[in-house]
Amino acid sequence: MRLDVVTIFPEYLDPLRHALLGKAIEQGILTVGVHDLRGWATDVHKSVDDSPYGGGPGMVMKPEVWGPALDDVAAGTAEGQVLDSSLPHLAKPRHDDIEGVAARTYESGEDSDLPLLIVPTPAGQPFTQADAQAWSNEEHIVFACGRYEGIDQRVVDDAAQRYRVREVSIGDYVLIGGEVAVLVIAEAIVRLIPGVLGNRRSHEEDSFSDGLLEGPSYTKPRVWRGLEVPPVLFSGNHALVDRWRRDQALLRTQAVRPELLNHVALTPQDQAVLDSGR
Repeated sequence: MRLDVVTIFPEYLDPLRHALLGKAIEQGILTVGVHDLRGWATDVHKSVDDSPYGGGPGMVMKPEVWGPALDDVAAGTAEGQVLDSSLPHLAKPRHDDIEGVAARTYESGEDSDLPLLIVPTPAGQPFTQADAQAWSNEEHIVFACGRYEGIDQRVVDDAAQRYRVREVSIGDYVLIGGEVAVLVIAEAIVRLIPGVLGNRRSHEEDSFSDGLLEGPSYTKPRVWRGLEVPPVLFSGNHALVDRWRRDQALLRTQAVRPELLNHVALTPQDQAVLDSGR
């Protein structure tokens, strides 16, 4: 997969070089290009924004800068910095590799040769785990980082000729710019690519993957500060453990995000667990 990010703060994207994303870059699974939007500005001040038509507060990012930038990125002719990994990672085999578990990908749901353009904006559709799963199959994703009062809407409309455009929001709040949202979305997508976090089985129990929040996790020691790991996890009964984890996910979702249960297929046993938790 290749990610291209257009921004006025290229250094903001440095976290994409770290941890598992950096390892994916090392392995050749991921390529990240970062492009300074001011490289397409034509005036002496390299300005990228102007006052809004119709009045109002703030500034709007200019179409005559954004348009050529997205044209060049789509055509593969944009100059920019290609990120390298922040530091070498150990070539240590993962559990999946040792066990010989085959990698599995998610269905993309789309069939197009056009790259995907993601525009983070509070006015966009909510970004979901289902989006991350579908987009983990993309070959080329471009992010447009807006600032100020946003990007002139004509840029987004015009880009539909060269991209599949998605305006997305990571939550019901407003950030200073799109860069933080890009870090969130990019990490959510890239971790699902086989060979990054592991294969699909490694994250099938993540929160939201089955519509529920993930239940609690435990590790050694068995007793810590007087708190004991639930005995069921030592039972050796995998079916019983799976049922316990399902129950915990149901109860946590009911307590924290009950609206999610409206979209989950519940068995009679699931419903009994929820009734007992009320």
